[in-house]
Amino acid sequence: MAGHSKFKNIMYRKGAQDAKRSKLFSKLSREITVAAKLGGEDMDSNPRLRLAVKEARSQSMPKDNIERAISRASAGDGDNYENVQYEGFGPGGVSIIVEGLTDNRNRTASEVRAAFSKNGGNMGETGSVSYQFDHVGMIQFAASVGSADDVFEAALEAGAEDIESTDETHEIYCPMEDFAAIRNALEEALGEPQSAKLIWKPQNTIDVEEEQARTLFKLIDVLEDDDDVQNVFSNFEISDDVMEKLSA
Repeated sequence: MAGHSKFKNIMYRKGAQDAKRSKLFSKLSREITVAAKLGGEDMDSNPRLRLAVKEARSQSMPKDNIERAISRASAGDGDNYENVQYEGFGPGGVSIIVEGLTDNRNRTASEVRAAFSKNGGNMGETGSVSYQFDHVGMIQFAASVGSADDVFEAALEAGAEDIESTDETHEIYCPMEDFAAIRNALEEALGEPQSAKLIWKPQNTIDVEEEQARTLFKLIDVLEDDDDVQNVFSNFEISDDVMEKLSA
């Protein structure tokens, strides 16, 4: 298991979800409805639904919204949605993976392609960038749950593979197939996590300069603003110096 990374990989601009709370709830609701439609409304026997509900709760989604999203599955609201994934390149050769839920694959593909082309990037073929990522579980805790060493020990005991600790969070990574068991073990040891979900974790990262970073943030904002897009992952990092310039 690795120790603590110097830089935290940036998957989206910090605070972007808070600024788009309504849109975030809509996307979480869609995932809950589709999960319930595919695997049933019983969370004990439906891991995807259980995960979707936990993620919604971690984002402070109201209980009534969650219950309505589950009940919509019985009404057939999740019938026409399918999972889609797109891969592409941003400025500076940055690799990007886009996950979505859509009822119109052609529309979503067109909108994602336009987002790339208008913001310094281009779409790639399936598999063109995903080989540079690992599909893993990520369980995130607030830094206040314990010291880096204590959380490291808990993660090791639970069977996790990697941990990255910062002043704000502990992010614990584990194999996708062991995600549920490790998440449950960590909940028992550390309490309720801030977030628990499957992600695409880059095997290596690319440092980007200020102008590339600005364009990348714009590209990711456009992608995340699309109603059909659920998640965006990338492999770029920003040095402290560049981050200071962006924040100025």
